[in-house]
Amino acid sequence: MRIGILGTGNVGKAVAAGAAAAGHEVVFGSRDPDSRKDLDHPVLTQQEAAAHGELVINALGSGASLDTLPGLAAQLDGKVLLDIAIDLTPAMDLIHLDVSLAEQLQTALPGTRVVKTFCTVDSAIMAHPLKTLDTPTTIFLSGEDAAAKTTVGSLLEDFGWAPEQQLDLGGIATARAQEHMALMFVAVAGAVGGHVFNFSLVTPRAA
Repeated sequence: MRIGILGTGNVGKAVAAGAAAAGHEVVFGSRDPDSRKDLDHPVLTQQEAAAHGELVINALGSGASLDTLPGLAAQLDGKVLLDIAIDLTPAMDLIHLDVSLAEQLQTALPGTRVVKTFCTVDSAIMAHPLKTLDTPTTIFLSGEDAAAKTTVGSLLEDFGWAPEQQLDLGGIATARAQEHMALMFVAVAGAVGGHVFNFSLVTPRAA
């Protein structure tokens, strides 16, 4: 699958490595491609990367998504947008409290099928969950389009997230819950002194 990744930071590089290792064709999209020749995959403009990808991944930094993605509506039309981004203040507070970033992106891009995932884990875990952690943990998905979630779920499985580790929370409104987990993430990171951890959903045994 052709994958365009918008964002060239730690998150973008992590998912690029995982996707390439699984055999996908990866390109990055950058506002200034000429300044990012240090990356392991081709770096195009954001418009070119969005046009290239059958699946496009939003790994833009805080505050950049709503300024950037609506301008790519033509390139994103009909495609799956895997949204990882969270908008936080410098004090690590959520910017979007009542309506998630993912919901706003879906509203701004009605022809694009937005799926929220990966925003509850550190980039070190995203592409190598079982190489990084000792036990299987849980990853969440939110979105309106079942086929889009199947596409994203297949990519997650390529990365090492087994189907039973993937929890479909429902429609795009449930992305609020994922984004609000950033507050828990920051609190736990402070308590344990690091960012490389994840949560596991445990339910009662069947009677």
